[in-house]
Amino acid sequence: MELASVLADNKDEIIREWFDQAVEIYPPDTAKFLKNKADRFANPVGYNFSAAMEAVLGYLISGDESDDVVGALDGLIKIKAVQDFSASQAVRFIFVLKKVLRKHAGNSYEELFGLEDKIDRVALLCFDLYMRSRDKIHELKASELRNMHYRLLERANLATRQEEPTGDNGS
Repeated sequence: MELASVLADNKDEIIREWFDQAVEIYPPDTAKFLKNKADRFANPVGYNFSAAMEAVLGYLISGDESDDVVGALDGLIKIKAVQDFSASQAVRFIFVLKKVLRKHAGNSYEELFGLEDKIDRVALLCFDLYMRSRDKIHELKASELRNMHYRLLERANLATRQEEPTGDNGS
């Protein structure tokens, strides 16, 4: 049987195993909460994990890289960037998939190696998304710091403002 078919047939089990292993980087209580991924609004991290995993596994099964994969990964990676994970912790969940797939692959080594190459490309994409998100966070923090300093100077009447013309011409 072709590996893609095996993955499609076992998709739910693979995602469950992958999810369970991927959330191990969180404290036990948090991991337990994340596993309850039913509600998008009550558990956005768990929901985004699930959506990203389904998109990545769909890509591995079909071979079609779509905007859905990038969008789902971007949503999850942004959350991980805000949670202040290191880059390696943020993308670790992608590499966990290799371990899960090896369990389901049987003797399909050639196909598995091809999938692992795709997983590596997804991991690199995640790393790029993570770095872009962290850069944006740093830009926002720097901007907020500049604004805060300006407001402090303004309160102390030390900030220079440009006066608007009043319409008077001195007469």
